[in-house]
Amino acid sequence: MTASTTINKGDRLLHQNVLGSRRFSNYSWATIVTLGASGFLLAGISSYLKVNLLIVSDPTQLVFVPQGLVMGLYGTAGLLLATYLWLVILWDVGGGYNEFNQETGTIKIFRWGFPGKNRRIEIDGRIEDVQSVRITVKEGLNPLRALYLRIKGRRDIPLTRVGQPLSLTELETEGAKLARFLGVSLEGL
Repeated sequence: MTASTTINKGDRLLHQNVLGSRRFSNYSWATIVTLGASGFLLAGISSYLKVNLLIVSDPTQLVFVPQGLVMGLYGTAGLLLATYLWLVILWDVGGGYNEFNQETGTIKIFRWGFPGKNRRIEIDGRIEDVQSVRITVKEGLNPLRALYLRIKGRRDIPLTRVGQPLSLTELETEGAKLARFLGVSLEGL
């Protein structure tokens, strides 16, 4: 669920860092898309200029219309996708933390979003309003394993990161630790 969980101040504060889009898999996909798209764009430009701009092949033999033009368009579309991926990583969309403070009786859920007026997503609440911690597990082609915080008068608040699902043992351990800390029940097992 989190990159790290910290309990301090005499076991009265629980702070969980949530990993956003700055994951190894996102860096690798952004790099692969950037390299592939650059190759397509350079092949399209090479076929137009009749100058070899690539190391591994000779695209000067391609006819610009339609082959070189299509490769240039694929390269442009790929670079736009790569730019989006790199910006999401730069902005760390989905990253943030969950903080539960028993001294003040408050809960703070914070996440980074896309730039704009809602860039900072903050949810504040009171520990006494927490009804339970809920685990959701859905197996299949698109598995879902997540922890939710059920609060009176609100929708369930997701506490886990988006993306690759957590292992069942890690999910149960984190859910039990949080439910024990807040003094509420754990649902969904």
